[in-house]
Amino acid sequence: MAKEKIVLAYSGGLDTSVILKWLKETYDAEIIAFTADIGQKEELDGLEAKALATGASKVYIDDLQEEFAKDFIFPMFQSGALYEGQYLLGTSIARPLIAKRMVEIARAEGATAIAHGATGKGNDQVRFELTAAALAPEIKVIAPWRSNEFREQFPGRAEMIAYAQEHNIPVTASAAKPYSTDRNLLHISFESGMLEDPWFDPSAESNKDMYVLSVAPEDAPDQPEYVELTFEAGDCVAVNGERLNPLGVMEKLNELGGKHGIGRIDMVENRFVGMKSRGVYETPGGTILFTAHRKMESLTMDRDVMHLRDSLISKYAQLVYNGFWFAPERLALQALVTESQKNVTGVVRLKLYKGNVIGAGVKSPVSLYNPDIATMEADPSQAYDQNDATGFIHLNALRLKVSSGVEQSKKQ
Repeated sequence: MAKEKIVLAYSGGLDTSVILKWLKETYDAEIIAFTADIGQKEELDGLEAKALATGASKVYIDDLQEEFAKDFIFPMFQSGALYEGQYLLGTSIARPLIAKRMVEIARAEGATAIAHGATGKGNDQVRFELTAAALAPEIKVIAPWRSNEFREQFPGRAEMIAYAQEHNIPVTASAAKPYSTDRNLLHISFESGMLEDPWFDPSAESNKDMYVLSVAPEDAPDQPEYVELTFEAGDCVAVNGERLNPLGVMEKLNELGGKHGIGRIDMVENRFVGMKSRGVYETPGGTILFTAHRKMESLTMDRDVMHLRDSLISKYAQLVYNGFWFAPERLALQALVTESQKNVTGVVRLKLYKGNVIGAGVKSPVSLYNPDIATMEADPSQAYDQNDATGFIHLNALRLKVSSGVEQSKKQ
């Protein structure tokens, strides 16, 4: 009989390297390693050879960067999603794409299961498995970190490192590694290790080497740089007049943002599984895009449409963070978001300076701003009669007066 096939989400780090070998031995299975290229750059070097040397029968390293930018990052940014007021969801939005491709490979290869290296304490396990449930409920999911057998064998990193050495698995991890990272086209995250102390200051001079995508704001150029972003129907389609696809937009904005120390945040967030965790993030290009998109909306988006969409930002961000990208409620919200963006078209000018993204002008052929109406001078269009405000205020004040009268009568 042919051996069972398992598709493993493989990064080449200590955990997934050990898991690859462990799965092969424990399940007597054929392991197909899958790595999604979503912007990890040099982290992908040598992965295929390493996976094969560790025991994988086949390796997929798929460049998904354009799909990531076009079908995941851009739709999410149209929604204005921001988790707990700070986090631009860089890790969260990548997981459904990775899991989607995993189940596609599993079906193509005739695999009965997919596996991941997410721990039982984190959000990623939920994101991977909810995506699998939505797209391929017939495929089994193996989560070694939730296996008692696996945890008994590997109670800590020291045991994993020893296992790797015993099986000649090349890993660069050491027991003293101070933090873990996760990088993609949108951001890089840092967590665990020294960062588990929320009083620890990663921005201190002595910790500058931790950051990857950006210079420290104090080390950024002393002269500001202006950048213009062109939008069509809610998506950025050009930077400084140069037409770019979504991937090109993200790469260009990452370069500009990193140069000027833009997009660093340090937060304690609420995980879906119930605990709080501290994360440090660099999102240089995403921060510029987020700011520009909001400014474009301010000129072109109907007031009540904007307010309705804004009332759903927290829900949308929560759905992405918690792993419900392919859930029907997120798809329904996306339909509303897409409709809201049809006139978000024009050009935004920004000034980048030492960690700041500063608005410096906005224009649009479908602008809803009319200076003749908004002017404090005489209104040449006579579209607004200031006397009309008297009745408007009286009507809106009526319920307040009635409520106040009730409160006064209670005191008598």
